[in-house]
Amino acid sequence: MANSLKNLVAPLENLTVVEITGADAATFLHSQLTNDIANLAPGSACLAGYCTAKGRLLASLVVWRPAQQPCQTFYALIRKDIADTTIKRLSMFVLRSKVKLEITGQNVFGVVLPRGTALSATLPRTPAQADPLAGAMPTSLPTSATPYCLLQSPEATWIAAPTARDEESRWWVINQKPGTIDTSQLKSGSTAWQAADIAAGLPWVTAATQDIFIPQTLNLDLIDGVSFTKGCYPGQEIVARSHYRGTVKRRMAYGVVNAMPSSWTQDVELPGVDIYNALRPDSPCGRVVNAAYWGTKTHLLLEIQITDLGSADFRLKAATGAQIGIQPLPYPITA
Repeated sequence: MANSLKNLVAPLENLTVVEITGADAATFLHSQLTNDIANLAPGSACLAGYCTAKGRLLASLVVWRPAQQPCQTFYALIRKDIADTTIKRLSMFVLRSKVKLEITGQNVFGVVLPRGTALSATLPRTPAQADPLAGAMPTSLPTSATPYCLLQSPEATWIAAPTARDEESRWWVINQKPGTIDTSQLKSGSTAWQAADIAAGLPWVTAATQDIFIPQTLNLDLIDGVSFTKGCYPGQEIVARSHYRGTVKRRMAYGVVNAMPSSWTQDVELPGVDIYNALRPDSPCGRVVNAAYWGTKTHLLLEIQITDLGSADFRLKAATGAQIGIQPLPYPITA
């Protein structure tokens, strides 16, 4: 991903924030998600998945536990198109637990900065508003933040997002106060942020891809989104069996199409679409996980067989479709 994203502020309107509160919030989330929520310290965040009983993902989430709120309060970033259905399904298992789940309406931004520079000197300004994140900036950011490092200012939470570029740091910024911020001057950066998610190998389960992939297929186990030492959760037996028996045959890769008809440029149209191998054209060999059109190219996360990496001629939508060039991810792909 050659284009630099330094000094970017983008409204992430495809994401929303869910608040989980109650005396049993930690125990409940721990029993439902793929990561170790019970041991998530206050002021920490992690990646996690939510599966069916068959181990297939219904959601991918970034979960955090604020340091300055009641200890049984958690938040989760999730795709907006699956938030309502995910809350509804989780609520079915609350039973007598003291847990409440609701969408907060908080604003979510993506911020990209040159690593190790002062915030005040790098955040852009727009004609529409002097500062789109007024009051939300911490006094400083670490020069080498690891993914899911969490910082809090009086009015916002900053969570370090994975990145494919060593010279940049990416942050999710969640305003503490719900409300509408004029982002009309900033929207052009949203697709750039989504393309950077893809280059970083960070998958988001969407409405089109629910109940299709196990966590390993989307590399969640390779990017600290799955704990194999915690207790049970929906689908845990299947996820653990695939891990310990070494039966993971499919993984997620990063691909780029150098051009795309304009009618295919919308993110909502490509997730779930079939991928073909032109060398074996009779049937699909995988699916699109996420897509973003940016910099005259279409950036894709695609689910494929591990054995096809390095040998297949991947095509989009048909064996004669647009050619997909596989790009390196910032982490190794293993079985």
